[in-house]
Amino acid sequence: MQQPLDVPVLAADGGLTLRPWRLADLPLVREAAQDEYIPSITTVPSPYSEPAGVAFVERQWARATTRAGYPFVVVTADDRPVGQVGLWLRDLEQGRASLGYWVVKSARGHGTALAAVDAVVGWALRDLRIPRLELWVEPWNLASVRTAERAGFQREGLLREWQQVGDERRDMFMYALVSGDR
Repeated sequence: MQQPLDVPVLAADGGLTLRPWRLADLPLVREAAQDEYIPSITTVPSPYSEPAGVAFVERQWARATTRAGYPFVVVTADDRPVGQVGLWLRDLEQGRASLGYWVVKSARGHGTALAAVDAVVGWALRDLRIPRLELWVEPWNLASVRTAERAGFQREGLLREWQQVGDERRDMFMYALVSGDR
């Protein structure tokens, strides 16, 4: 049996820290569950209940245990959890990994997502030596598009009806960053 992944603590710009999930992060899950969009494209439970929030945190732990990826909580300098960034390893044997990220509404507009993505990208390229990182963004999500592009990802195309979001299939922009880009 393979050892679980060790989710490290990473420093990010702006005094942010990325760290493993804790049960103490349930207020973050509760706030994310109240967002109009986050629950529709993630596994954040909506409506929120404490058992559903605990199950969400346990799923994050399971992702490291099963070696599916590295789920990080994004925490401010005053120790407030404000989002998540994940590095998912489903296609690692092919030299690819993917990223996903979200920030709760109360913390948006401060470069939090960009700082978190930059930290994970630098670590993935430098320490894990993953040759290609990918992410997908809905075309209307301009804040996420800006985050991806500012982090150095290049748009490679439009994937039509790529992902189920809520009760419909949605188009996604495909972004990639390869080790030579940085």
